[in-house]
Amino acid sequence: MAHLVENLGIAHPKQGVSSLFGRISEALAKRRVYKRTYAELSQLSTRELDDLGISRSMISRLAREAAERK
Repeated sequence: MAHLVENLGIAHPKQGVSSLFGRISEALAKRRVYKRTYAELSQLSTRELDDLGISRSMISRLAREAAERK
């Protein structure tokens, strides 16, 4: 338990559980943003993407950036 507390950077073990769940919740929220952004951009036609100045190869990176801004 002490190792877990040290790795999470938590001073008190009771805070560790709530902090862990907070981190998991945040990660899941970011994943939802990533998946939604990726899906929406992937559905656009090549012409629509061109109009936005986006190439298909950029979709993954843009979705990742959107998730990190969450």
